[in-house]
Amino acid sequence: MARFCACLADTTGQARAHLEAMGATARPGHGPVTVPGAALSLIGGEPGGATGPFSAHGRTAVGEVTLHNRPVLLAALAARSAAAPPPPPGCSDGELLLHCWALLGPAGVALAEGMFALAVLDGPDLVLIRDHVGARTLFYARAGGAWAASTSLRALRRWPSLGTSVNLSAVRSFLTFAYLPGEETLLTGVREVLPGRVLRLARDGGVGETVHWEPREHVEDPGPAGPTGHVLALRALLEQATAARLPVAEPAAVLLSGGIDSSLVTALAAKLHSHPVHTYSISFGDDLPNELGYSGLVASHCHTRHRVLNVSGAAVAARLAEAAALLDSPVGDPLTVPNLMLAEAVAADGASVVLNGEGGDPVFGGPKNLPMLVQEMHRTPGAPWDEDRATAYLRSYRKCWTDLPVLLTAPALDALGDAPRLERHVEPYLLARAAGGGPYAMEHLLNRLLHCNLRTKGAHHILTKVERLTSSQGVEGRSPLFDRSVVDHAFATPPGYKLRGTAEKWILKEAVRDLLPGTVVDRPKSGMRVPVQQWLTGPLRDLGHELLLGRRSRQRGLFRPETIRAWLKGEGALLPRQGGKLWLVLTLELWLRSYDV
Repeated sequence: MARFCACLADTTGQARAHLEAMGATARPGHGPVTVPGAALSLIGGEPGGATGPFSAHGRTAVGEVTLHNRPVLLAALAARSAAAPPPPPGCSDGELLLHCWALLGPAGVALAEGMFALAVLDGPDLVLIRDHVGARTLFYARAGGAWAASTSLRALRRWPSLGTSVNLSAVRSFLTFAYLPGEETLLTGVREVLPGRVLRLARDGGVGETVHWEPREHVEDPGPAGPTGHVLALRALLEQATAARLPVAEPAAVLLSGGIDSSLVTALAAKLHSHPVHTYSISFGDDLPNELGYSGLVASHCHTRHRVLNVSGAAVAARLAEAAALLDSPVGDPLTVPNLMLAEAVAADGASVVLNGEGGDPVFGGPKNLPMLVQEMHRTPGAPWDEDRATAYLRSYRKCWTDLPVLLTAPALDALGDAPRLERHVEPYLLARAAGGGPYAMEHLLNRLLHCNLRTKGAHHILTKVERLTSSQGVEGRSPLFDRSVVDHAFATPPGYKLRGTAEKWILKEAVRDLLPGTVVDRPKSGMRVPVQQWLTGPLRDLGHELLLGRRSRQRGLFRPETIRAWLKGEGALLPRQGGKLWLVLTLELWLRSYDV
């Protein structure tokens, strides 16, 4: 397993020295690197599928690339130029994507469907390419007159020239969203390449950005047939997306929660795969509300080989630090350890690929959107109690945003006095173009909300968590509902087919109604009850006190001890969400310790 790193400096020797300092295990620059002052390398011992360096058409690259539509790309390359040498038979996915970039540019990258991060030495520049939805992450920084990029944030942390420290603005963002919603990372000076982007880094420090894909709103008139055409088209795309992600010549594995999203992926896998389908669910104990009845029903209906993994609070306490250390950015999700244990179970059964149902909510209209629509309907613009749309969106997360004045220390708050507004992360998606929205702003409010969900939580929470935790076990997590064609179809669908009255994800349910029992398709979303409060007052109690009130945390100076002490006692105005807020703070502290910042 490996990640990759790349560097652009004044001399080749300097570039190689920078990569060695970052932990390059292959000889930096090994392979036909043709750009003076540049080097590429792999970083061994970190979970990932990086390959390279490889070359095509005078360009050299390294990448973590999985493509789901190789035939489409090969046909596009053949049509482009008969004179250009075709990719070698059986070339890696990374090399094929490099051919697409070299011959077709951003349009060639836009054709690719898959999960990829690619660093290319292109002429005098270093080009960084990230996939459409953000299934693979890629970071970059500039220091000492050099550029460095890596799929490992830990590698950039080791770069002496950068001398990075805690980014307080990102701390504030994490405590508000429970993830980092944009380019910023928790390390000063390090930024994340956004999904669907190509960055060109010049030796003089210049940065150029090209968008190779961004969701567009092209709502199509349903015509006299009503929603039928949209439903049938979506069904075909779902089958295509699932089939493209099924493993070759081995059983398929699916994480099955019992909700509609994972259930439909299970049903499609069982319908389309010629090998057995193994499904996996989580249990936190019979005394808690759960979806095991539904997941068991789906497994029985689809004839899968089903396994329920029991997760105890003691196991979570024992492995929380390990799970936090696997993430390039912390995710305040109490399912991180259970997700890691699921990945271990899948790997132990010999699977190399596991499918999941992630993507249904941010793409087709899940539960976060209803409160926002109600708020919009009852707004009184100009009233003393009125909130603009972006502010209401931040509040809807119900994390630590409103607690920041009493949670952060006075020095931390003072240092944040000139920090950019948090609303900047969501305003480009939520506002009309004329009102300050981005160039891809959408007309319908529901589509604006979905666009925001996709580009913030989808890319920076859901997908990164799946990728890092599954890859740590040598397993590749794949998400059919984040397929680019599926997403494009969602934004061409009339909003009333996604949120029909109070029925969420209506068109998604209709597209698979024939594959699943009606009790699964039509049941209201309940979600899995994660016993965070029980963990924090039980197996995690001592760990929470030690980490959050200990010397190391106090010396860092981020949190007010009196607030943390009150939260640990369950005091103040936190009920009933003090468990979730404490979880955020605990997760952040563990991540900062794992990165030694």
